[in-house]
Amino acid sequence: MDEIRVAVVGAGRLGTLHALKYAALAGVRVTHVVDLDSTRARETGERYGAAALADYRELKGKVTAASVAAPGSLHHEIASYLLAHGIDVLLEKPMAASVHEARELAALAARSGRVLQIGHLERFNPAIVELRPMVRGPRFIECLRVAPFTERGTDVDVILDLMVHDLDVILTLTAAEVATVEAIGVAVLTEQVDVANARLRFSDGLIANLNTSRVAPRRERKIRLFQPDAYLSVDYEARRIQVYRKSPPPPGGTYPEISAQQIDLGEGDPLGDEIAAFADSVRTRRAPAVTALDGLRVMEVSERIRDAMRAEAGMLG
Repeated sequence: MDEIRVAVVGAGRLGTLHALKYAALAGVRVTHVVDLDSTRARETGERYGAAALADYRELKGKVTAASVAAPGSLHHEIASYLLAHGIDVLLEKPMAASVHEARELAALAARSGRVLQIGHLERFNPAIVELRPMVRGPRFIECLRVAPFTERGTDVDVILDLMVHDLDVILTLTAAEVATVEAIGVAVLTEQVDVANARLRFSDGLIANLNTSRVAPRRERKIRLFQPDAYLSVDYEARRIQVYRKSPPPPGGTYPEISAQQIDLGEGDPLGDEIAAFADSVRTRRAPAVTALDGLRVMEVSERIRDAMRAEAGMLG
């Protein structure tokens, strides 16, 4: 394939970072930046010699691929147009605003033969990459993802804004299906759920407990796994894994001993790796690292969590 011509749709903080990472890749050129804010589109475009546009529909016939970093409520509208007009898409999370929209996007990508990669960034976190081979039959997973309030992402609830990151990671660590869901959520500063807890029971007996808030005093992002041979604790932010394993009892002893290990992985570049993986899929036509079906599965579990919340609210009401 010749040079990949890329557009970035949405020139906010995240879209600007996408443009930066594309510009660092050989054989890739940012040719267009799209945003309703003409000043923002122009300023970002000028950094990379890209044309500024106000309407994503003007990209037809002009680019090979595009990142969609617009508000989540617009993802279906924008991505469906791009896919239908032959443009491969890296679609930031959430995949869409509803399961119905996500199913339509997955079907459209399959019909059109386009690459549709979903932007579940934690897949590329060095700590998660290092963790995955250590996971063997976990019985309990606990997630904490909280952050101070910002207006970004508030067009959707906290499940689609933040919890989807942990859902995607959990769903890559087990092949079992979600059997039951219990959940509760509270709207605090917006009209949508800002604080949520979900408890998932999988068909193999695994239980996952997820706590998420976008109105917390500080930022924390952790996942802990309890499995027969180990306790694994990951700090997403610090890129650190703590591993506790059982060792055989010492000579003459009765109980196993616990050995501890800390793995510090360094900062890494998850977004750069995500962008590079997408560009590779565009060039080789191989399936993306995070497929549309992966994204759809996260959306389906998210909807079950919201359904459980509505049922809980009905019983309390």
